[in-house]
Amino acid sequence: MNEETYLVKDSAGVFRPEAFDMPDWSLSRFFIDGGMVGMILLSLFLIALLLAAWKAPNWVKETGLGALVLSAILAGKDIFRICELYERFGGEASLYFGGLRLALIPFLYGLIIYFISLIIRVIQKPRA
Repeated sequence: MNEETYLVKDSAGVFRPEAFDMPDWSLSRFFIDGGMVGMILLSLFLIALLLAAWKAPNWVKETGLGALVLSAILAGKDIFRICELYERFGGEASLYFGGLRLALIPFLYGLIIYFISLIIRVIQKPRA
C-alpha cells in the first residue's frame, strides 16, 4: 500500500499531519489480484486479438468474444466460491464485497479486450 500524508484537524482545532494507507492502483496489482492464470489467459487473448487484426481480420470478432466469455466464466467461478464461503461460514459482508471486487477484475479486463476488438472491427470495416 502507498502511504500519503494529509493535514487533519484534531479535537483542539490544530492541524497535524496524519498518514493514510492509499490503495495501490498500479496495473500489476490488478493483474495479481485478478488471479494469475485467468489474467494470463486473457492477456493471451489480447495478443491473439492484435495478431488477428494484423494477419486474420475475420477472427477479430471471435477472439474478442472468446475473451469476454472466458472472463465471464472466471468471474462466475469466483462469485460462486464467494457465495459458497458465505453460506458455510457467514461473517461480515465487507469481507465478501472485497472478494466480489477481486472477482470482477478479470471480467472488466475481458470487457476491455472485447471493446478493443469492436474498435478494430470498426476501423477495418470496408467503406461503401
